[in-house]
Amino acid sequence: MHELGIVFYIIDDAKKAATDNGLTSVRRVTLDLGEVSGVVPDLLQDAWTWACRREPMMEGCELEVCEMEAASVCEACGTEYGTVAYGRICPACGSERTHLLHGREVMIREIEAY
Repeated sequence: MHELGIVFYIIDDAKKAATDNGLTSVRRVTLDLGEVSGVVPDLLQDAWTWACRREPMMEGCELEVCEMEAASVCEACGTEYGTVAYGRICPACGSERTHLLHGREVMIREIEAY
């Protein structure tokens, strides 16, 4: 379960941000999570709850997950499309010369502390 490893990194970053700003407790972390990141939101939430109970600065901290749709672009015709719906094949021209624009992100958007 790599979700637990991700949670540990997020907690480390949140604690550092709070400490660097003279704060003692983290209340909420908002995370952008790409649709094809490979991270399972439910497992991430379970790991978050478990890990935050063990960190005094993080106790009771909420994790808000903002899921981001994956999008690809076709190099042949320039069409942008939903990656999950069409995969690597451009729905406009049928080309396989496509690449992912976004959707793999696992990125902290906001840390709320006090």
